[in-house]
Amino acid sequence: MDNAKRIISGTWGEVWLDGEYVSECYGCKLAVKVNKEKVQLAGKMAVDNKVTNIELTGSLKLHKCSSRMARLIGEKIKSGQDVRFTIISKLADPDAYGAERVCVTGVSFDDLTLADWEVGKNGSVEAPFTYTDYSFLDLIPEV
Repeated sequence: MDNAKRIISGTWGEVWLDGEYVSECYGCKLAVKVNKEKVQLAGKMAVDNKVTNIELTGSLKLHKCSSRMARLIGEKIKSGQDVRFTIISKLADPDAYGAERVCVTGVSFDDLTLADWEVGKNGSVEAPFTYTDYSFLDLIPEV
């Protein structure tokens, strides 16, 4: 990194949910948790670890300005449907060395906030989810 301006700012983040731009999104987190099992090896004091699986989780932070989530999952979840989505996250700061896009599939939201408001505060909703796969559409090169 040649200077601080190359650090990517979240200001330039964007999200698409099933191909629909989510303009009210102000935060996105996609995480991979690596689960391991401890393995004791003969003749060694240190315990090693064997990767057994991964857990894929994420969340969207949304300004409350529409009923998007209620429209997408509200009645379907209530009737027992397992609704799944695709999310694409894009981070493209114009001062960075490039853009990064990640696609996650099999997205299943963990809950639906029906109401959460307080006088004098802007409305927001956090929508946590799990997903089943991910792929990188664009990567930022190491310079």
